[in-house]
Order: sequence, then C-alpha cells, then structure tokens
Amino acid sequence: MSKPIVAIVGRPNVGKSTLFNKLIGRRLSIVEDTPGVTRDRIYGECSWSGRSFTLIDTGGIEMVTDDDMLRDMRLQAEVAIETADLVLLLTDVSTGVTAADQAVAERLLKAQKEVVLAVNKVDQTGPTPPDVYEFYNLGLGDPHPVSSVHGLGTGDLLDEIVRRLPVQEGEQEDESVIRVAVIGKPNAGKSSLVNRILGEQRVIVSEVAGTTRDAIDSPFENEHGRYVFIDTAGLRRRRSVEENIERYSVIRANLAIERADVCLILIDATEGVTEQDTKVAGLAHEQGRACILVINKWDLVEKDHRTMDEMTKDVRERFAFMSYAPILFISAMTGQRVPRLFELINEVYRQSCTRISTGRLNEVLADATLKVQPPTDRGKRLKVLYMTQVGIQPPTFVIFCNKAELFHFSYQRYLENQIRSVFGLEGTSIRFIIRERGDS
Repeated sequence: MSKPIVAIVGRPNVGKSTLFNKLIGRRLSIVEDTPGVTRDRIYGECSWSGRSFTLIDTGGIEMVTDDDMLRDMRLQAEVAIETADLVLLLTDVSTGVTAADQAVAERLLKAQKEVVLAVNKVDQTGPTPPDVYEFYNLGLGDPHPVSSVHGLGTGDLLDEIVRRLPVQEGEQEDESVIRVAVIGKPNAGKSSLVNRILGEQRVIVSEVAGTTRDAIDSPFENEHGRYVFIDTAGLRRRRSVEENIERYSVIRANLAIERADVCLILIDATEGVTEQDTKVAGLAHEQGRACILVINKWDLVEKDHRTMDEMTKDVRERFAFMSYAPILFISAMTGQRVPRLFELINEVYRQSCTRISTGRLNEVLADATLKVQPPTDRGKRLKVLYMTQVGIQPPTFVIFCNKAELFHFSYQRYLENQIRSVFGLEGTSIRFIIRERGDS
C-alpha cells in the first residue's frame, strides 16, 4: 500500500524548502552534474509517531503572474495539491496575511482538500505572538506557529499532520511479493510490456506518447514467484512537461521508483540510448534500486551478426554509472525473451538483499589491500581498518579508516570491484559509508 502524500504549498519566500528539509531530517542539496544523477528532488520521506508519509516540496504559488517561471512553479504546485492526501499551507508571520495568501487559501478551499495551516518565522519561544491569530482570517482552521530554521513548533505541527492523515486500512505489504517498476521515457513500450506479462489489456497502449498518466499497480503470480508490476508514465524532460497532468505523471513515476524493489529501465531499440534514458535510469540508481536495462522493440531493428554486440557496447558506455545492471533484449510486442525477465528480476532482487558476514568481508578487504596498497598523500598512507555491512537494498557497507580524506574514489571503486568479484551483487548498486576511527 502506498504511503499518504503531504504537499507543502504557499507563496514564494515563506520558507517551504527550509521546512521541508527540517521535517524530513536532512538537506536535499544539489549534487554533481554527472549523467544519471538527478540534480533536484521535490519529495522526501517523513516519519512521525509510527506513521510514514511522502512529503512534497513545491515552488511558490503566484496565482496571477506574467512571469513564465512563476507560472511554471504555480502549475507544479497545482499538481502537488491534486496528488496530495493532505496539504500543508505555509505562511509568513512577518508579512501577515497577504492577498497572495488569500488567493492560495481560496484555491485550497475550492479543491476540498484536507489542509493544515502553518505560520512560519515564529522564531521566539514563549507565548504565541498575537500576529499569528490574524491567520484565522484565511478560514482554514487553527494556525500552527513554527520556525523552519530553528525547528520550533515542528513537533506539534507533525502531530496535527499525522492526526489528519487518512487511516490506511488493510494489511502490511507481503514481503514475499517483489514490486517491479517499469520506467522509461514516453513510448518506450512500458504499457505493452506490462500487458504482455499480464496477458491482458490492463493498461492503455497508444502511439501517442504519454498515454499512461498514473502509476498502475498490477499483481501477478506465476511459477517464478509473486510480483506487483507498476506501469509508470513516461518521464519527459522537465521543460517538455507543460500540462498539469504531465507534471502529475512525473511525480507519480518518482514515487513508483521509491516503492519498487526492482526497476526495469526500458530503452527503445529503434531510437538507441538517449540522454533522457540515462536520466530516467539515474532516478532508480540514486534511490539504490535493483535495476535491469531492458532493450525493447528488438524485433523492429534490422540486424546482422554485430548488431547486438554493438548495441550492448553503446549501452554500457552510456550507462557507465550503473555497470552492475544486466542487459536483456526483448520485444514486448512478440513476447521475445520476456519470460527471461522473471529469472533476472528474482536474481537482482536476491542480490540487492544479500547480507555478508563481517568476517568474510574483512577477509576480502585484507586480501584486496595486500594486492593493491591503499593510496598515499604527502607521505601519509590510507589505512583501511575494518568493514561491516549495515544495510540492504542496496547493500551498504561502513568502512573505518585512519583518514577519510585519503580514501579516494578510485580506491573505493577498486574495493567495490573486489567485493563484486567474490560475492557477485549483480543488478544492484553498492554504497560505502566512510568513517574515521573514533567516529560514532
């Protein structure tokens, strides 16, 4: 069962992103501009009092504007409102109620959404400032004073959010079921593949890119196991997404990846690998999902004895950041090699859940450091002291050393290759957490 969704909305510069980071407990900042790595995130996971929900950050809402960027931000926020189970409207005590606040509040009242009202920048402890009471005029109930910078009032705010979230009925998700997200750019054949697997016209298939607007869950069981296939809308470049309904699809696709155990990254063989393919794959890679690169429409490609090898080489070069992912050539239309998918899904899922004993890990570590000495810098040598596994999906390892700044990326990659050579871990990324001796 998917988690409830809470969207933070409000006019520009009231502190939405700061509150977003405070509530999820970490700062989602820009990362390096490497193909396959997303450079911005609009959602995160939040847990409070035993309840978990997905939190969406949005750009500021200007209901009336001629600025293209502000209009674009408003459209994104509109989609978040439609997507959300609950909307958190954030205002600013230092400016009081503005016409823009009134306009946003009216929009929320018309949408008939569950709304929690928060008044930000209440940075002093003690009695509630009288200025907060002005926000009763918005007609959205009790205003909750908070300080997104200092965290004041956020506990009470989260209590109110959790109290107002819809009650989730039903059982916990069955851990024996593998959740598989089928992702890719528009018209790569995602819906056709899901229909081929299910043996029925479960989702609409059309030559018009973007026909699938939502993430559709389809349970399926065969001799290989039990699965839920999540057919997602195609992920377009952000500048190509103009309509609200398309923005809704992008948000849903991200959430589908987050819910999945395994991602099938569909690539259109007739078009070859595109920049958008690598960005779609980057979403799954960044979230540590087990992945399979699925080259679809292989039946439509004119082939000779070199075609598959050349395509494989190109895919490996363009997806160098996820060299661990197996490649499978299929045709969703004819069913060619589709049954082989289940063996691969089971295998990459199993590998992503692999647990390795600390003893075996340190045997491999000792052998690796004997083969290739750790690097030095200005006469100081890195000493790799100890390694232990702390998580799965993806396998995550903590490595203790004498000086973290000496632990170059190239040596981390070397150790990753040594671990893979012994334990396999095909189809899953590996994450290292580097700690200096004495770190808690």
